[in-house]
Amino acid sequence: MKLVLSLVVAAVLSVGTAMAAEAPTGPITLKAKQGNITFNHKSHAAQKCDACHPTVPMKIEPVAKDAAHKLCLDCHKAEAKGPTKCAECHKKA
Repeated sequence: MKLVLSLVVAAVLSVGTAMAAEAPTGPITLKAKQGNITFNHKSHAAQKCDACHPTVPMKIEPVAKDAAHKLCLDCHKAEAKGPTKCAECHKKA
């Protein structure tokens, strides 16, 4: 039983490590009606992954406007850094 448990734990840890290696290093463009948002994943790397990826770590999931605003704005306001006004994130092309 201990061997099976050890193998399961090792498998989970190795998958998590492999997924972490695939994290983007450059900017990501998020499409939005009010103007696209350029998100720099590398500058957010100090945060724990599940702060932004609560359900499936390392998976980019579609985020509804209200949820994205809450996630990003709440964090930016709490940390007192990062953009907090519409035009600071949303850039018209």
